Amino acid sequence: MDRRTPQHADVPRPSRRSVWAARVPGLAAALAVAVAGTAAGRLVPVVGGPVSGIVLGVLVAVLAGPRPRLRSGIDFAGKPVLKSAVVVLGSQLSLVQIARVGAGSLPVTIGTLALCLAAAYGLGRWLGVVGDLRTLIGVGTGVCGASAIAAVTPVIGAAGAEVAYAISTVFLFNIAAVLVFPVVGHLLGLSQHAFGLFAGTAVNDMSSVVAAAATYGPGAADYGVVVKLTRTLMIIPICLVLSALVARRARRGAGAAVTRVRVAGLVPGFLLAFLAVAGANTAGLVPAGARHGLGGLAVFLITVALSAIGLSTDLGGLRRAGPRPLVLGGCLWLVVSVGSLGLQWLTGTL
Repeated sequence: MDRRTPQHADVPRPSRRSVWAARVPGLAAALAVAVAGTAAGRLVPVVGGPVSGIVLGVLVAVLAGPRPRLRSGIDFAGKPVLKSAVVVLGSQLSLVQIARVGAGSLPVTIGTLALCLAAAYGLGRWLGVVGDLRTLIGVGTGVCGASAIAAVTPVIGAAGAEVAYAISTVFLFNIAAVLVFPVVGHLLGLSQHAFGLFAGTAVNDMSSVVAAAATYGPGAADYGVVVKLTRTLMIIPICLVLSALVARRARRGAGAAVTRVRVAGLVPGFLLAFLAVAGANTAGLVPAGARHGLGGLAVFLITVALSAIGLSTDLGGLRRAGPRPLVLGGCLWLVVSVGSLGLQWLTGTL
């Protein structure tokens, strides 16, 4: 006697071919927007491809309206592709170089990150910005903009509207930093080394770090880039902590009696792959000639993922969020900027 319920008996599992066929339209749409975003980013390097992609994706979503046929492919581009982008980013990290420069910059790097995350929690609650949006703005401002948001999004399962708002907020203050920081540096008489540390710890996106530091001088640009790479590594402990918090919340929601947590279950697979690729690059297993191409691939994959998130944006959700997340982003930008200069002064590196 067949004990299966009629639902289980009558609903066949979709084949792998049909699953991929359903993804094609959405993936094609995300790729098309990403190509356009990449072209726009080359015309305006300070903006960059990822931000251009998400903005164009939102515009297409507004003009075209919801398209259920695209949903499967858009979801795939916004999640597995995003994780793949983070893995490829590991090819740009040299752990030896970061250890060499990071020893001097680590107090300022960790200090500004701690200040930013604490302010995100406190100010976010005070402003009424709660949940994943507060986390995304805090991590994006404190670590490395779109890349950090990309790494954290699959860990906490943030909604597309929250990702779009967080990236837009962080981007706005990146532009402000590019314009304002060189002026501040000259007013304060910062050395090339000090300004590179300032830009590397207080500007979020790598392209904006390069733009601000290169305006100040070549020495600032060289040092700022390595400091920024050191800061990027902070993604790892942040993702681990967030994974633990998400797992604990899930256990509470399920009413689980078991409180012991397996560490292996808290480490996202894509984060382990990110570390493996970074280690391979440090060991010289990634050819020097391939690193530039891999860096471009990582940026393009992030652009594809963010384009997909833009295409799935819920504008109603953005309107309901109101201006408070933007205010939070501005406050955090000021906290990180002043904190970086203050910590440099305290540690004698200013």
